[in-house]
Amino acid sequence: MKQPKIDLPKSRFEQVLDAIGLIVFIGSIVYLVYVFGGLPDEVPAHFNGSGEADRWGSKMELWILPLIGGGLWLLMTFLSKYPHTFNYLNLREDNIEAQYQNAHLMMNVLKNEIVIFFGFITYQTIQVAKGAEEGLGIAFLPVFLAVILGSTFYFMFRMLKL
Repeated sequence: MKQPKIDLPKSRFEQVLDAIGLIVFIGSIVYLVYVFGGLPDEVPAHFNGSGEADRWGSKMELWILPLIGGGLWLLMTFLSKYPHTFNYLNLREDNIEAQYQNAHLMMNVLKNEIVIFFGFITYQTIQVAKGAEEGLGIAFLPVFLAVILGSTFYFMFRMLKL
């Protein structure tokens, strides 16, 4: 079956998620600009699974986090406009629009979760560099995985039910 192209406007929920994601993204950049001059030359550049800094690098490396987060946000925003190109597990003629809406919402939720996590990592890295924190915290990795995988499985479950 050839998958038809359907124009899907953003729901109010997706608009709110995008606003939150953009506020966090812009806020993390503004905060980074604000504190950049006062940061030490070496800042945490990598954290291990326990949330402890295990590599230090130039403070210029802090710009990588918002660049990756913003780049992923833009890429996923672009990709979500083409749900007819996605692979579906349960696509039929009677559920195409519902499946597309589910996939569209999944991309929106995931991209905003990702940009929020990147914003948190940027903030926390700055706090570690300033000596105000010791790391990301032992709960960061399990929470990150639970949120991202939980969202993914939730939307896959919805896909199978449609």
